[in-house]
Amino acid sequence: MSLGQDLAPHLPFLRRYARALTGSQKHGDAYVRTALEAIVAAPAEFPRDVDVRLGLYRTFQRIWQSTNSESRADEDAGDDATNVADARLARITPRSRQALLLTQLEGFTPEDAGYLMETGAAEVEALVAEAIAEIERQTHADVLIIEDEPIIAMDLETIVRDLGHNVTGVAVTRDEAVAQARAHRPGLVLADIQLADDSSGIDAVKDILAEFQVPVIFITAFPERLLTGERPEPTFLITKPFQRSTVKAAISQALFFDAATVPA
Repeated sequence: MSLGQDLAPHLPFLRRYARALTGSQKHGDAYVRTALEAIVAAPAEFPRDVDVRLGLYRTFQRIWQSTNSESRADEDAGDDATNVADARLARITPRSRQALLLTQLEGFTPEDAGYLMETGAAEVEALVAEAIAEIERQTHADVLIIEDEPIIAMDLETIVRDLGHNVTGVAVTRDEAVAQARAHRPGLVLADIQLADDSSGIDAVKDILAEFQVPVIFITAFPERLLTGERPEPTFLITKPFQRSTVKAAISQALFFDAATVPA
């Protein structure tokens, strides 16, 4: 099997990580393309002593770290590196959040995350603890949940409330979701893809975003369908069945970029 065939199953999930890391589909997918171009240009340099998924993420991480080191250098150059550098820096996810996303969203062990971040497992665990402490200090938001499965909706509501956020409502159809958003404007939306009346959570979100901007996290059992990089797709996405830690990490990262108010 060729390297390209080996990498293909992992690309949707690298896109998920890249989008969560940058807070943008556009920028996340651009980093993934750059990583793939680097692999195509120098296949002999692809890490062969580790699992192919680890090698793919390692290539991505090195490009991410290199690019954002250059952004910091631009800023350090002085007053001439004005708003462009500031905007680039605003998109840089701190290492603590990188560690959190790699372990909680992508499911890497601390040892594997350490390999990807070029540090030790103990440092990764310390960074994750730092990120969790930061989450506890994060501004609380009003959250609208769009989910037609009662048990999942209850679980999401518990997670949201445990994080200190307020649940404005739980909608089970597209029309209900839009009505609830209009009645109480949320600061975050958690949306399932397929709803009770065969309506779409994606369409519900489109209707809501047509009236005001709000960060959105989609939830689906088929993430590969929404992580192709071929059309406008979610920036933040959680896979069913999900772990509570995964939901917490996604919520925190979505609000992190919303608070930064950086244009996509």
